[in-house]
Amino acid sequence: MIGTVVNILAIIVGSSLGLFLNKRLPDRFIKTFFQVIGLFTIFLGISMALETTHILHMIMALITGAIIGEALKIQQGVEKMGDFLKRKLKIRNGKFTEGLVTAFLLYCIGSLTILGAIEAGLSGDQELIYIKSLMDGVSSIALAAGLGIGVMFSVVPLLIFQGGITLLASIFGDFIPQIMVTEMSAVGGILLIGMGISILDIKKINVMNMLPALVTIIILLWLFPAVGI
Repeated sequence: MIGTVVNILAIIVGSSLGLFLNKRLPDRFIKTFFQVIGLFTIFLGISMALETTHILHMIMALITGAIIGEALKIQQGVEKMGDFLKRKLKIRNGKFTEGLVTAFLLYCIGSLTILGAIEAGLSGDQELIYIKSLMDGVSSIALAAGLGIGVMFSVVPLLIFQGGITLLASIFGDFIPQIMVTEMSAVGGILLIGMGISILDIKKINVMNMLPALVTIIILLWLFPAVGI
């Protein structure tokens, strides 16, 4: 778990610097930062999605995952939790919940999260997580400058999600085929594309409701392993 701890510290440090710069940078600089992050997120998502060799599985996973997410109202639940924390902690930042959700998705859906956490759980090698920590720390500067302290609070779901994958990999890693890791990363790439579109204010996409697709892709690959397009 040392890699996840380093990741959390990098985000806290980066977010702190972003909050310091929040009122010291003109809005046009912050807007430019977000455009860069949005474009890079879309690029990263496309590069991840293109790794798939099971397009039908991906499509079905996204459809079924989105239906499950909508039924469970995951996005609404997370937003309510963010609003609850905001009230309890008496935080006046109007973008607290948006910052928490955006940062969590950006930090937890990338291929480095999935691959790095699994590698750390299987062999104890933290190299990918350290690389991710550097990237997250830098991006958190811009995110916190634009969205406020909610970005820093994203370390809580990050610990649960990324740390959980590491622990599961350490226990069940020998039973996880590489194809499942690749396809789960590819599905995460599609979600990142949606996240990038939202960051660029092109269209609001409830990416959080699509998170179950990361689980349904594994189930589909287990049920229908021979179907690949």
